Amino acid sequence: MNFLAWMIIACEIGFWVVIASGLVIRYVFKMNKLGLIFLALTPVIDLILLVTTSIDLYRGATASSIHGIAAVYIGVSIAFGKSMIQWADERFQYYITKQGPRPTKRYGLEYAKHYLKGWGRHVIAFLIGAGLLAGMIYFINDASRTEALSGILRLWSIILGIDFLISLSNFIWPTKAKVKQVHSKDR
Repeated sequence: MNFLAWMIIACEIGFWVVIASGLVIRYVFKMNKLGLIFLALTPVIDLILLVTTSIDLYRGATASSIHGIAAVYIGVSIAFGKSMIQWADERFQYYITKQGPRPTKRYGLEYAKHYLKGWGRHVIAFLIGAGLLAGMIYFINDASRTEALSGILRLWSIILGIDFLISLSNFIWPTKAKVKQVHSKDR
């Protein structure tokens, strides 16, 4: 694996380490401001990956699918970052500190609306990532060096469309809560 692939892995690990550290500092050590500072560091990780990718391409590297994945990662991280932190925060409070309400499971129309909101975030991630991909393609200005980036953009467009169809299917065939069956010996 090349250096950029390792950077993507390191950034993903760093993202969750920063979030976990922020939550531990905030709830276990009761240092709310310091915990929030840690949580606010997550965009710095995206910036590190963006700079690393840019330098690699500036130095003449042929754009590979790894460069495309870096753009996707940054788009997803920016669009979903706040909701991922909120998701982790709710579960940390409930399962680790035994505070706050139990995270709810969504069903039916509530789940469909929530999934559609997630698809909206996916669109934002796509716009950010596609903008980065288009920017790399434009600045490199050599189709032979950016073919992989165009392929990532096409694939992501298809994935976004499939995600939209899944989102619509949740309204047509809503999920239902599982019903617990009572066994004859439990009666």
